[in-house]
Amino acid sequence: MATEETPADVPDAGEVVGYRGVTACHAAGISYRQLDYWARTGLVLPAVRDASGSGTQRLYSFRDIVVLKVVKRLLDAGVSLQNIRRAIDTLRQHGVDDLAGITLISDGTTVYECRSAEEVVDLLQGGQGVFGIAISGAFKEIQGSLAHLPVEAVGEDAPVVETDAKEGRDLQDELAARRAARRRAG
Repeated sequence: MATEETPADVPDAGEVVGYRGVTACHAAGISYRQLDYWARTGLVLPAVRDASGSGTQRLYSFRDIVVLKVVKRLLDAGVSLQNIRRAIDTLRQHGVDDLAGITLISDGTTVYECRSAEEVVDLLQGGQGVFGIAISGAFKEIQGSLAHLPVEAVGEDAPVVETDAKEGRDLQDELAARRAARRRAG
């Protein structure tokens, strides 16, 4: 079982895990103040467990941390928080696997979603787009960052709020699923 004190390279198969705020900040390269503000304003909500009063911890999923990284990159590129909110609302509609195939291009004002190299080229040829984020690259960065950071198992008493709406089942954190699959294969 993974705990906050001992980082776990491989959580138990089927175990739902989350990352505390400090870990999410470190992996995404943001301050805790930013994380707290974004959670309180609904920009990026923790999918594993939200804070439910004083002394409780938010737990973020792998996907949440990827989205945090994307938000930071868009802010760094000069995109307004209002436009970032629109882009993140669009990303929320996609599953974890879908995110890996998306490239976000921004001209500093508008954020465009591209799913193929042709769409990126078309956008650039149209004179638009000056900044791109391949979300698969953010996936790999976050995966590398989280490999040595603490993970927390979600117990029976902690409600898991991220579910697959189509099948009504809890989703396992993406990184934990990959680690478990690697362990079973090797």
